Amino acid sequence: MNLAALIGALVIFVAIVVIFFVFASYFGLWIQSVLTKSNIGFSNLIAMTFRKVNTRAIVRSKIMATQAGLDDPDLTGGALEAHYLAGGNVQQVIRALIAAKKAKTISLTFREATAIDLAGRDVLESVQTSVYPKVIDCPPRGAAKPSLDAVAKDGIQLKVKARVTVRANLQQLIGGATEDTIIARVGEGIVSAIGSADNHKAVLENPDVISKAVLAKKLDSQTAFEIVSIDIADIDVGANIGARLQAD
Repeated sequence: MNLAALIGALVIFVAIVVIFFVFASYFGLWIQSVLTKSNIGFSNLIAMTFRKVNTRAIVRSKIMATQAGLDDPDLTGGALEAHYLAGGNVQQVIRALIAAKKAKTISLTFREATAIDLAGRDVLESVQTSVYPKVIDCPPRGAAKPSLDAVAKDGIQLKVKARVTVRANLQQLIGGATEDTIIARVGEGIVSAIGSADNHKAVLENPDVISKAVLAKKLDSQTAFEIVSIDIADIDVGANIGARLQAD
């Protein structure tokens, strides 16, 4: 009888210790959720543990969303948990939504943000690029050729370096072409514009002719970016290709 009572007391003691540690582990997160009205219950925190979800990441993300005033009906604790289980970066998505809301000019929903994140794109960087355009070197740094070489109709070669200012197109991030496509299209457009010039001197006098001709071709179609401007950073005269061909 004494042995049974001892075992029973030991079981009760262990149960109390386990409950205490469980309560202590989640009490802080639960209090934060209650105080910020994030609507994540204590039972939900325990259930997340059994589903192998990072409770701290979910609670903090929901608190950030609540404090920032994100009122998207799809943004719930369950949706955050599902995105986490799908391999998404929950906190990055919330930061992107907050950045889009503060920008006031970007329309981005929770569903769109999670889809962009699961597609392998950095959704926060995309929002930042949409607000603050980035500059792409054409040709890129470290390329095999340091310049884009093209020949005008008078046979004179021109060596051009351009800078393309782009803004992220959030609606075309999924399935849209990347920076490499922008660089390739701009390079092709510059070569075509110089090749259409009757005289290389006209291009040297007015490099904007190249920019305007390239921009008119809508090279950002079906890409993840919107081209804001194309600026000719440097232009040099190369060899007299026409004379060399005649000599050959």
